[in-house]
Amino acid sequence: MSLYPLALFINLIVGLTASLLLGAGAIRLAWRYGLIDVPGALPHKQHDRPTPLAGGLTLAASLVVGLAFDRQAAITFWRIWPGLAIIFLFGLWDDKSRLSPHAKLAGQVLAASSLLALDVSVRMIKPAFLDMGAFWSNAANMGITLFWVVGMTNAFNLIDSMDGLLVGISGISLAFMMLMVLSAGDERLLRLLALLLGIVIGLYFYNAAPARFFLGDSGAQSLGYLLAVMALLFTPGGRPQASSWFVPVLILAVPIFDTTLVVFSRLRRGAAPFRAGRDHTYHRLTRIGLEPRRAVVALHIGAVVVGSLAFIAFLLPPWQANLLFATLFVAALGMVFWLEGRNGN
Repeated sequence: MSLYPLALFINLIVGLTASLLLGAGAIRLAWRYGLIDVPGALPHKQHDRPTPLAGGLTLAASLVVGLAFDRQAAITFWRIWPGLAIIFLFGLWDDKSRLSPHAKLAGQVLAASSLLALDVSVRMIKPAFLDMGAFWSNAANMGITLFWVVGMTNAFNLIDSMDGLLVGISGISLAFMMLMVLSAGDERLLRLLALLLGIVIGLYFYNAAPARFFLGDSGAQSLGYLLAVMALLFTPGGRPQASSWFVPVLILAVPIFDTTLVVFSRLRRGAAPFRAGRDHTYHRLTRIGLEPRRAVVALHIGAVVVGSLAFIAFLLPPWQANLLFATLFVAALGMVFWLEGRNGN
């Protein structure tokens, strides 16, 4: 009998222990080097006391420790770390000095390009599709990969608007990814996912309301990048691509929905689409009448529901799976228009 199920639990415990222990040190480092989110520094800030931006430091340090314990997970990680290092360093720079949106985008594109250089890419478009041939199908796959990684990195950064919100969504997404990968039998990716899940649970201990630290750009963007890449590395095993291509989209549906809502709303109002503001799904739910913590829980419940539907769709025949996805897509669009009409800004 294989021992790798035991390794999954070990990795989860290692990741959790590392993030819990290293989080306290990261908080001290953040205070020492001025990585602090000051109340009122920007119009959308709602916290009432200075809070260290130590989430990214904790995530990075915990990954280093965790990967040292598991060579199999480290083998999977070697193609990921150059891009993650770029995202983390640009995010840390932004936490300290507030980069322009263009500079942040440049770092994200550079990180996504490093994945392409290391042959991490979607394989959705085949040469036979519309007689595109190998060159154009590869170009299309590369374009989709860049859009996916940059888009998800930004989506996670944008939705990080309340204590515990993004970390909770990340943990739920990782748990559903583990279920999907378990069905495909990819042991190395499972080990890495288990390690990441443990780290995220530890991050939640520090980031849940009232937060002892914030994720900052270095933490939020790094989580978005990692979740985007985990989706790229997922292979459906024996399942047809027609039943599996949208599974990552559903697992990460809450950040995607929030970004779609915000960008649509701001473009409609002529505002800059990627600047911070109080027009996210969380803020709209609180204006409708939900208490802040209940609004966070509502979004976490949404992530669980859609993740469950993703797993159901994964097991359905292609036509039923795509019908379910189309139904959810239409429902999400309806929700965007309803929220925008209910309390758009």
